[in-house]
Parts: sequence; structure tokens; C-alpha cells
Amino acid sequence: MANRRSTRFPPPTYFAVTPPPMPRSARSHPGFLMAEEDDADDDTTFSPVVAGLATPTSPTATRRIHSARTSDLDLRSRLPSRLPSRLHLDEHSNLLAFSDGMRNYTSAPNTAGHRRSSRASSIIVPKHHNRSGSLGVRLASALGFDTGRGEAGLAESKVSLFTDERVWYDQFTSTDWVHDSIADAFRLRDLRSRKDFRGRLYAWFDGAQGWVLVAIIGIITASLAYFVTVTETSIFELKEGLCAGQWTLDRRTCCSGREECSAWRSWGQRLGAVGPGEVWVDFTIYVAFVIFFAIASCLLTLLTRTEIPSNYSLTTLDENLAADPKPMSNSEDKPAIDDHVVQAPSIPATVYYPAAGSGVAEVKVILSGFVVHGYLGVKTLVVKTLAVILSLASGMSLGKEGPYVHIATCVGNIACRLFSKYNHNDGKRREVLSAAAASGVGVAFGAPIGGVLFSLEEVSYYFPPKTLFRTFFCCIVASLSLKFLNPYGTGKIVIFEVRYATDWRFFEIFVFILLGVLSGALGALFIKACAIWARTFRKIPVIKKWPVLEVALVALVTGLVSFWNRYTKLAVTELLFDLASPCKVDTSSGLCPTHGNEILDIIRYLGAAFVIKSLLTTITFGIKVPAGIYVPSMVVGGLLGRIVGHAVQYLVYTYPNVSIWSQCAAEEGLESCVTPGVYALVAAGATMCGVTRLSVTLAVILFELTGSLDHVLPFSLAVLVAKWTADAVEPFSIYDLLTEMNSYPLLDNKLRPVFTTDLGDITPAVRSHRVIDISNSPLVPAPVLRRKLVHLHSVGELDGGLPVVRNNILVGLIPAPDLEFALDKLDDEESSLCLMAQTATWHDTEENDDHDQDPTDFTPFIDPAPVSLDIHSPMDLVFQCFVKLGLRYICVLRDGQYAGLVHKKTFVKYIKELEHTGET
Repeated sequence: MANRRSTRFPPPTYFAVTPPPMPRSARSHPGFLMAEEDDADDDTTFSPVVAGLATPTSPTATRRIHSARTSDLDLRSRLPSRLPSRLHLDEHSNLLAFSDGMRNYTSAPNTAGHRRSSRASSIIVPKHHNRSGSLGVRLASALGFDTGRGEAGLAESKVSLFTDERVWYDQFTSTDWVHDSIADAFRLRDLRSRKDFRGRLYAWFDGAQGWVLVAIIGIITASLAYFVTVTETSIFELKEGLCAGQWTLDRRTCCSGREECSAWRSWGQRLGAVGPGEVWVDFTIYVAFVIFFAIASCLLTLLTRTEIPSNYSLTTLDENLAADPKPMSNSEDKPAIDDHVVQAPSIPATVYYPAAGSGVAEVKVILSGFVVHGYLGVKTLVVKTLAVILSLASGMSLGKEGPYVHIATCVGNIACRLFSKYNHNDGKRREVLSAAAASGVGVAFGAPIGGVLFSLEEVSYYFPPKTLFRTFFCCIVASLSLKFLNPYGTGKIVIFEVRYATDWRFFEIFVFILLGVLSGALGALFIKACAIWARTFRKIPVIKKWPVLEVALVALVTGLVSFWNRYTKLAVTELLFDLASPCKVDTSSGLCPTHGNEILDIIRYLGAAFVIKSLLTTITFGIKVPAGIYVPSMVVGGLLGRIVGHAVQYLVYTYPNVSIWSQCAAEEGLESCVTPGVYALVAAGATMCGVTRLSVTLAVILFELTGSLDHVLPFSLAVLVAKWTADAVEPFSIYDLLTEMNSYPLLDNKLRPVFTTDLGDITPAVRSHRVIDISNSPLVPAPVLRRKLVHLHSVGELDGGLPVVRNNILVGLIPAPDLEFALDKLDDEESSLCLMAQTATWHDTEENDDHDQDPTDFTPFIDPAPVSLDIHSPMDLVFQCFVKLGLRYICVLRDGQYAGLVHKKTFVKYIKELEHTGET
């Protein structure tokens, strides 16, 4: 394929040199013997025998040969082709004084690209990414979007931006933020270079694509939320009875809002049971339905089982706190067992179920730049949507809010295929995924502003101002769509929306602070309890081997203990609504005493529900069904808050003459001084803060649920105190603990470690198989390069790179994906010599542009200026480079000479070790 060489500044004496033809045979070049002898000495531990141990790292066995992903060759082809023929440059020259008005650089920074096909000696089997005929492609075609050609129609007279197509990101690698940013900049430059009407129209359409995309995501997310809510509500009440004439109606709809009516009949009544027998029939059928729905949800979830033999030390990719932690592999910790063969490390396969759990922790890791194929795919979306309906209908102590985040992110990932600028750019795709995740929270809580803050505070890694506005727009569209669909039949977009008519009293502020302390400690202890339960019960071999057995046991326990208590029997959202509602609005929940003597009975009943719900939530978290933790944790906190509220209410009733509340106690009604529903909602938010460590997001969500400015201060105060308390008891949130125990490669940008070392302390020693030495000759045998590449794959650095050095001076770096892609293009790899550096400088000519690129010339794939730091650089600078620039690796120099390479994986391992030793 034709390729234009990048423009280079010539030396002071201008002359053109015609490059010699590249030798295709290794024996045909006189410098081969010396290079081969040197590399043979350096790489005696490598052998193609490793290929026999190769295992695929992708969940699919094959990968499409081409995928429209911008390569470095494409970026170079977009640069100005040549310098003016007689241009004298000095320190006073204007860098913008070129004919095309564009700044001229010598090269575009190179980053990783992926191989074209799988070779026998490759350790990876490529993944099939052919989307032809997929739903996204068909929909795009129907709407008139050309997803195959990308932006080629915008520049017919120029070289396409996607001329060199390849799969850019492999399984378990990291996004190259720098490359994606540069690729988008080149795309925008070409788009804006057209000044005619059609060009301006294309530019307008390109700018509108982001808004159209997030609007589509918001509408689809709201539609899925409507489907889940209506379906789950219809089958949830099947455990207790049927509505005569129309079995799909729940009890409230069947009875027109009343609790009981003649049209609603329990199973005991329908089967003709009388007396005590009716209760036992209802109990038996209730437990049977709980187990049936739970097992059905689990079986659906297990359909998404993905087993990936991977050299990257992941434990699992679902919420399994019992997963066996595996130490993060170090590229220099894989010694050869003899002098000739490097054995592939025997790391157990990574098994995960994308549809299990809430998916919030995994979405957070993916948004940070980690690539997990299939986790946000169509299969995961369909299975999780259906399975969450069944898991909610079972009545187990779980919620749908966390799964909504995962479902919405799946929608965003699939919808990105409609527009090539998002489909072909992982950096921009993640901006859309941030907006999609926010819309999931927006429709779950009916809180669009809370959804925006959730994305900003919890899951997003890169959140520029433009993304903030689009995220807000996406949440507004989703909330408006849900209100139009009206899933609850009340005109509201959430079932537990409450309003408080009275303001809080000054003496209550001390109780709110106490609730913050108790709720924060409760959330932290819940995290510890979940970890202990997972490390004990889930370590049992039978439970570990058969996850459906654990689901059945948890469902059995849930059914046995929940049936006898009204509050544990309710759905979590309905229970939270009853707990938070003031008695003047709702008098049918059993929580509104008519006399002060009834308060103690209510406290005892709520105490039993609190203990049961706490235990059920602990053993339910982490089972293999779609399950969220947000609302269940709020329910546990709501029970605690309601108990405290009624206790304060009883205290005011018993001692009405105490000065701090004597004035309000003289008024009529038990809620004249204290509204227990406010205490329940305050504690609910504070407990969720203790579990998730969300702060501002929770305060805003609680405000949007109540619509009361008067209660923003109690909500905020309790959340602040709860966060301080929870951090003191347990430093990790529930999702931080999942990230830690499952070895997710997340470099938290909110973390501020305290370093006492410098870059040299984590820099591995320079090894011959980790560099390409061209001191003797710029030509390197292809088999030598293949063996070096195989070693990188064997230690899990699929997105690593090989520095190119000459006389210990770093002259460039070739990314491992680019190297494999280049090697796979060789016709005769065994006898080919590959050019790794230019030995002369020449001007680009029209004749050069017309010739095909020599496949043995690897110089276009080499980054001539990789990011490098001195070996004595402070670790804070290294941390900022990895976090702010999104680098995959950093080259290390000592006095200007190459001293090693630090991969992001190595740095993450170092940060984890600091956390374990308590030095952060």
C-alpha cells in the first residue's frame, strides 16, 4: 500500500541519497554475520518452541485481519510531504511560514498498533472483530452512516486516514491515550481544511455526532430501564399470589392502590387451603419461587462465562471477593529453565462472568483505559438485562442500580459503532462511555444531576469539560424519556420519591451527626463482613466449583427468613420508600404509631428486620447473578435510621418538658418534633457512603429524591461524618476492595501516594532480550525480533515495546503490537532482514510516493522520540506521567544512555506494594 515518508529536516549540506534496495534474504547482506552472531549471543534463551505453549488471550478464537484503527503510518501520511527546496532555517525562522499554513514536524509520535494475522510463532491468537452484519452496522446503514469508510469521503483527493488498518488494542492491554488524541487531531485538521459549503456541512455534522450519540444512548437506556421495571414488577408478586383475571398485575395495581382486595388471592386461597394450612402453602410456594427465580437468573448469567488463558495476573472480572489473588507478574521475574527455551508461565486461566454483579468496578477499570473485549458487548447487554429481572423478582437483597450502570455502558459501547470517530478511537469512545454510565444512575434514582456527579466522582478517569456537558445532556434525555414512559404509573421517575412538609429542629443536628458515625461504621463493617464471608464460605471447593449451588442456598435462606417479616418481604425499593415516607402521607406501612406506647413495638419489629436484612445483604453480595449494592445498603441504613428516629420520637414523647424540644412537643401529633422518615433517609445515604465512599453525589441524589432544600444540610452533614468514620475503620470502599483483591490494573488518579524513592528503584536491569541493539548494523534478522516479541508476550506485556539502541544510546522504540504487525506482513520471515534505523537522509519525491513501502523497512513503526526520564527522576513525576498522560511505558536514561524501561504494569505493582506496607 502506498505510503508517504514523513518530512525530516535535512543536514546543513543538502543532497539526495537514493536508498539501497532492502535485502530480502538474510544471507545476502555482508553485515548479517556480525549482527546474527551478536543477537545469537544475546538471545540464546529464546526459541520458537515457545509457540507450542501459546494460548489465546482473547475470548474468541479468531480475529479479523483488518479493523479500521489509525496507525502511525496513517498519521505520518497526513503531515506535509516535503520542505521547500531551498529553505534556510535558523533560530529566527517562523515555524508557521509554510505554504499550507501548517506547522511542520519531523514525525508524528508513534504508538502501538496490532498485528494483522496470527503466526505460528506468535503467542496470541487474534480475536475476531468482524462486525459486518451486526446490529450496529445494520442500524448505521439504515440511518445512512458509512461506518466502513470512516471519514474517507471528506478527503477524496488525499490519502485515507485509515489506509493501514489493523486491530489496535488486544485483550487486557491499555488504551494509548496519546495516540488516540493525535489521531483525532489529524482527523479534525483534515475535516476543517475544507472551506466550501459541503465541507462546512460535514464539519457541522461531525460536531453534532456526539450530541446525537448521547441522546440515542439516553433514550435506549431509559427504554431498557422501563422494560426491566415493568417486567420485574409484574412477576415479583407471583411469589405471593395472583390477580384474578389478569395475572400480570401486581397487588397494588390489581387493588387500585389498596393493600388488600377480593381480586387479589394468595396461593393458599387459590388452592383451597384453610386455616394454618393456608399460611404453610403460601410459605412453601413463596420459597419455591424465590429459588426458581434465583437459579434461572444464575443460569442466564453463567451463559456469559469467559475463560481466558492470560499472562496478565488478573484473578477475575466479576465481584468475587473470594478469588485467589495472583501476584502481578514482573517482566524480569520469568527466568529461563535452561539456556535455550523460555517456558510460558503456568498462570491459571482467567475466568469471569460479565453479567454477574453490578459491574461498576469493572466499568471503572475499563474507563481508565483497560481493554476487556466482550465485557460491554451485545451478549452481555441482553443476558444481564434479562437476568437482572429474574434476580430482582426473586426478592433477594440486591438492587438494580449498579447493573443499570453496566447496562447503560454496554448501550454506549454498542452505540459508538454508529459513528466512525468514536468507533475507531478508544479515547473518544471512553468519553461517551462516561456519559452512558451517568445515564444509568440517572434513570435508576431519577436523579440526572446525581448521575453526572456519579460519573465524575466514581467511574470516570478522563472527564474534560466538553464531556461534562454532554453527560448532563445524556442524563436529562434519559430522565425525560423515562418520565414519558412512566414505568410506575404515577408520573414519577423513581418509586421512592418522598416529600417532607416540616423542617428539622436544631437539637436534631446532634442526632444526624450520630447517625453519620453509626452509618459510616456500619458501611465499613459491611465491607469487612463481605470479605470474611467470601474468604470462608466461598472457599469451600463445592461452592467454588458450582456457583449455582451458592445462589440456590442464598435464595433458600432468603425465602425461609424473609417470609415472616413484612419489611424483609418487600422489594428493596418499596421498603426504602416506606422507611423514608412521613406518616402524614403513608399510614398503611405499619410504621406510623397512633400512640406513644406503640413506638417500642415498632422498634422491635424494625430491629428484627435490620438484623435479617444486614445478614442477607452480606451473603448475597458477590453471588453469580446481576446484583447491585446501592439500594440494599441504603435499606439497611434506612432501617437503622428509622429505629433511631423512633427512639428519639419516644424520648420526646416520654419527656416532653425538656427545654430543647418542649416548644414543639406541645404541638399535636407524634411527628410534631421528630419525623422518623427523615432519619431513615439520612442514615440510608450515610450507609451507602460508608460502603461506596461517594460523597457529593449522594447528597445531591438525596436532595433530588426529596426536593427539599431544608434537608440538604442534614444529608450533607451525615454523609461527611460517615465518610470520615468509614475511612477510619476501613480505608477501602467496596469497589476499591474488589479492584485490589482481583488485581485490576487500575492506577487511581485520585490517589496521592507519598514516595520516598526515585525512578531507578523500580527500573529493571537492561537485558539483551528486552532491547534491539543496532550498534553493529541497522539490519536485524526477523527471527531474532520474533523471539524478542514472544518473550514480551510470555510475560504479559502485550502492549509493551522494544527500545532500539545504538552504542547504548536510545534512538527509538518499536511498540510490540506494531512489531508483530510488521513481522506478520513479511513473506519470508525466516530469511528476512529488517531495517531498524535509517543510515542516510533523503528528500521525499513524487517517485518515492508512487512506490510501495518495503515490508522489511520497520522504521515507519519506530517511535523516534519515546517519552524518557532520567533514572534519578522523582517518583511523583513518574506517577503524574502515567496518570495524566496515560502512558504505557517510560524509557529510563542514565547520563543520556539507555538504562531500562518501566512498564505501567510494573508501576501499578509498585503502588500496590506501597499500599500494602502503609507508606501511601
